[in-house]
Amino acid sequence: MPAAARAEGSLLHVRVQPRARRNEVLGWQGRVLRVRVTAAPEAGEANRAVTELLADAFDVPRSSVELVRGGASRDKLFRVRHLSLDALRARLGDPST
Repeated sequence: MPAAARAEGSLLHVRVQPRARRNEVLGWQGRVLRVRVTAAPEAGEANRAVTELLADAFDVPRSSVELVRGGASRDKLFRVRHLSLDALRARLGDPST
C-alpha cells in the first residue's frame, strides 16, 4: 500500500521532480506518488512547493500536510492530516489497480 492510515493522518510516499516546467501531480508509479514542482531544491523551496501542491490536490489546509522524512531527498514521506485513505484514493485513484 502506498499510503497508510494512522490516527494522526494518512502517510504518503512521494517522489519529487524539482525545477519542472509546472507544478503537477503526475500520478502513481508503482506505490509512489510522482509530483513535479517548479521550485529548486534549495533552502526547502521544493519541499514547501510539494506541501502546497498536495494540500491543493487533497483540498486540505497547508498546515495539514507535513513532511515526515526525506527533506533532502527526492523520495519523501508526507503525513496528511484529516484525510482518510478512501478520500486519498478518490482524489488520485488507487495505485493497486
